[in-house]
Amino acid sequence: MKIIIGIPAFNEEKNIGPIIQSLKKTYDNVLVCDDGSSDLTSSIALEMGAIVVKHSTNQGYGSAIKTIFNETKKIDCDILFTFDAFCQHQINEIDDILQPIIKNTADIVIGSRFLGETKQLPKYRKFGIKTITGLTNAMTGSNITDSQSGFRAYSQKILKEISPIESGMGISTEILIKATKKKMRITEIPITISYENNTHSKEPISHGASVIISTVKHVAIERPLLYYGVTGLFFLGIGLIFGMWALQIYSEQQVFMTNVALIGICGIILGTILLISGTILFSISTLIKNNK
Repeated sequence: MKIIIGIPAFNEEKNIGPIIQSLKKTYDNVLVCDDGSSDLTSSIALEMGAIVVKHSTNQGYGSAIKTIFNETKKIDCDILFTFDAFCQHQINEIDDILQPIIKNTADIVIGSRFLGETKQLPKYRKFGIKTITGLTNAMTGSNITDSQSGFRAYSQKILKEISPIESGMGISTEILIKATKKKMRITEIPITISYENNTHSKEPISHGASVIISTVKHVAIERPLLYYGVTGLFFLGIGLIFGMWALQIYSEQQVFMTNVALIGICGIILGTILLISGTILFSISTLIKNNK
């Protein structure tokens, strides 16, 4: 069984060498996507015997994962395992993640930080991951505990049927949404992870915002009735509240509150438009699915 270990890396010259050296003791095929590093990441990876694909500029985590997916398809492997280069994961846990696919009981296996032991996980990061995972579960109907874990294994079936398009951090969510839509089997395995001496410099706010925007975008595309319907009901509710408030003030005081009335009218109009749009888009998407 051919296994590819795919590593997205950006300016990881301090970490990439020891990681590849450790991986090579067990796994022959290590693929590194250097996402436009300005340091020696590519040179060190090549010296250590990895296959290296380098982006000319820094395009984002999602672009690196897309490149790894595409290159892996060319190699025609049985399992792709993705591994972040931040020195947080335990290499000896990779086999645990691979086993469900080897045994043909899963198509995607996620190493969950919330099922295992996580040392010094920052509270803001935990909150962000939980929030994004909640949105993902609401979208997919799944019960995943860690939708943002990069410690994952993908079966050959996933590689053949799913082509991610996200360039940013939202790619992890995108893959899960598409896999769920295709009724792929997703499971999680507990992992141990440490944030001690973590040198990863990704800005947490921009990271979280990127993933949330990506998730919301996919909700709008895949579940238009849910997205536009919930949003429409929200604005419709606001409009009705302000409209009734304006009517109450007028009936009691004979004073017409223009600002309150305008908020009510705008809320009702916007809510109605969103509800109608959601219904139309849902009908169109249903027709397209039925005709496939």
